[in-house]
Amino acid sequence: MTVAGNYDCITKTPMGPQKGVLTVVPGEGDTFTGQITGDLGSMDVKNGTVSGNTLTWQMKMTMPMPIDLDCTATIEGDTLTGKVKAGMFGTMELTGTRRV
Repeated sequence: MTVAGNYDCITKTPMGPQKGVLTVVPGEGDTFTGQITGDLGSMDVKNGTVSGNTLTWQMKMTMPMPIDLDCTATIEGDTLTGKVKAGMFGTMELTGTRRV
């Protein structure tokens, strides 16, 4: 099964759960692009790589404050589980389900 698709995600943040839709678009070789869109706007995937069923990427958050995010997620079937490292705010849990 491919990791490509749209995932309804929730990130557990210090501001409470943040909902978003993560779009994963396959690139060349082991790369991917995409974005996450939610209540605080959209962020583009940067430096997305795929290793088996594990995704690794970065994003630049601008709202409510600028911060660099380092993300990793594993996809098992239609379920996504991962972590988002947000600088001084630490690491937050990321979960999601593929949209059918």
